[in-house]
Amino acid sequence: MKRYKTIMLLIVAVRCSLSVAVAQTDSLNHYLEMAARNNPGVKADFTAYQAALQRIPQMGALENPQLELGFFLQPMELVDGRQVADIQLMQMFPWFGTRKAARTEAQHMAQMAYEQFRETRDRLFLDVYTQWFTLCRLRQQFINNQDNKALLVQLEELALQRFASPAPSGGGEVSGSPAGIPGEASQQTNAGSAGRDGMNMGSPPATAGSGQSGTAGSMGSMAGSGGMGVSPPGMSDVLRIRMEIAEMDSRAESLQSEIQAEKAKLNALLNRPADSDVHLPDSLRQLPFLFDISLIREQISDQNPMLGMLGEEEAAYKAKAEMDRKMSYPMFGIGLQYMLIRKKTVNAEMDVMETGVSSMNGKDMLMPMVSVSIPIYRKKYRAQQRENALLQQAVREKHLNTRNLLEAELYRTRHLLDDAARRMALYRRQMELAQAACNLVVREFASGRSDLSGVIQVQRQLLDYALKTSEAVADYNIMVATVQKLMSSNEE
Repeated sequence: MKRYKTIMLLIVAVRCSLSVAVAQTDSLNHYLEMAARNNPGVKADFTAYQAALQRIPQMGALENPQLELGFFLQPMELVDGRQVADIQLMQMFPWFGTRKAARTEAQHMAQMAYEQFRETRDRLFLDVYTQWFTLCRLRQQFINNQDNKALLVQLEELALQRFASPAPSGGGEVSGSPAGIPGEASQQTNAGSAGRDGMNMGSPPATAGSGQSGTAGSMGSMAGSGGMGVSPPGMSDVLRIRMEIAEMDSRAESLQSEIQAEKAKLNALLNRPADSDVHLPDSLRQLPFLFDISLIREQISDQNPMLGMLGEEEAAYKAKAEMDRKMSYPMFGIGLQYMLIRKKTVNAEMDVMETGVSSMNGKDMLMPMVSVSIPIYRKKYRAQQRENALLQQAVREKHLNTRNLLEAELYRTRHLLDDAARRMALYRRQMELAQAACNLVVREFASGRSDLSGVIQVQRQLLDYALKTSEAVADYNIMVATVQKLMSSNEE
């Protein structure tokens, strides 16, 4: 018994873990994470950011030292030897703080690349949101279409039953009346027969012959024609319902084709094969969102990647201006010069005294060296400073223009968000009224007090409101995603 309980607990645990895994696989966050990891555009911008980070140590490094080697094909005679070669090594150093300014500029340029990566990532997330809610809208429309088709099938069965049911007898048979006329039509036909009898009672008695039979036949045909005009048609209702069902089938095929096309687009964003399956929820729900325009404007100003990119660009130009200013100062060089000298050979002590060869004969020479660059051409340095000042001003103007455009887009998004919310409330109210009207019309059609045209018209209105509701919900959710893109996020 205990073993059986243990096995059952294991089965329940496995089922729960599978359901959790499926729920995680079907969630929108899973596809967002997959897109961020696999999308080639996002990966390209992130790789560009990593490449920009590698420029920071390059900009902060010193220039390569210069090594000069000189060899004499014939040793040059010196006082104390013969010089064979000359070796010089020189290292240049920029003005104090130049390397730090260069590293600062590289850091701001790398941060610009990171902001570009964030903008690409946020745009990708908005595309994934748009495709996701578009697919949810199409799936909801497909479900509504199938529900409407199911109701039409029920109406078809009801119309077939009315067509196949025999006409109730109210006295004598009326020539020309089709089978399957509902109760109201039979009552009207019987009323026509009673009227005909009353007319006959008021007329003089007729003799047996063609006159009486002709009068009765003509009145019967009139009553039959009157009954046909009031009673709902029979097989024509069935055919009209089947036409509506065929239209529902065609619309379902069109929706399925559109869903496949939108799935291929979503899979392209996820960098997956176009025919990969996408798990969608069974219902499209409105996202909870509180629109606080002051808070959103503050977050846009602090976190939007476009504004951040322009801010980093301005800071990079400031650092470049500082670097150019320090580059206009002298540069210093420190080095060594090494002279390779051979000894002079002598034959006798007298020769040594005459030539003046001392103990320094053949001793190599080492000489420290210092160099200074003299930046005397000041025009180019002044032009560089003016260029940097103009570039900073241009970036500030771009920053202001971008901020104004983002604020205008925010107000436009709020209008579309409010409009989608109003449409959702309107269509839901209309759906409730249309559903109530549909229930009444269907009952009236079943009882024979209404024709099929009213039922089909109300059904079309109900389906149209359902489609418009799903479109409004999808538009609302997409606008929420647009606001989130404007606010952005600093999370990696």
